Amino acid sequence: MRLILIRHGETASNVARALDTAHPGAPLNETGLAQAEALVRALAHEQIDALYASTLTRAQQTAAPLAAARGLEAVILEGIHEIAAGVEEMNTDWTAYVDMLNSWAPDNLDVGLEGGETAREFLTRFTNAVTSIERHGHDNVALVSHGAALRVWSISQDPDFGAHNAPPLRNTQWIVLNGTSSEGWEIERWGDFQRELAS
Repeated sequence: MRLILIRHGETASNVARALDTAHPGAPLNETGLAQAEALVRALAHEQIDALYASTLTRAQQTAAPLAAARGLEAVILEGIHEIAAGVEEMNTDWTAYVDMLNSWAPDNLDVGLEGGETAREFLTRFTNAVTSIERHGHDNVALVSHGAALRVWSISQDPDFGAHNAPPLRNTQWIVLNGTSSEGWEIERWGDFQRELAS
């Protein structure tokens, strides 16, 4: 399966650099709405057989123009929402949140912020959501999710890509992975970075 993981458009929380991870979350601002419309053209070269969006408002708004242009339903999917910030929710100092995410590793899966979630909890729910998508048998799937969630999950699926190759994912940029949950995933694209894959 070809999996296109799209970060949502801009919100007021993004502009304020506030950790907005809870439901329903801030809606898209005017810039974000324009970014969502522009996504239709930006992804015109990609085949998309099915489209999913997280349970947060901004993801659903981002998916809406693409769904309309492709004649698809943007299916709201549990499990692909942002990594919970817990007690750091709406904080403009991201230090504790980022430090926690950077500490996550295969031998350190059970740590998390108070009121948030652990690496194991996050990876389990996101992977389960992707597995549920695979059962429908589509070859090309797009889903609209969130920056930290997409970064952490994608790198966990393709450790050879490495965090050093993963620049910030700007609003409405996307990651492309190829593979399956059973056989593994390989990152092909990350924002503007196109990876040279072995043939």
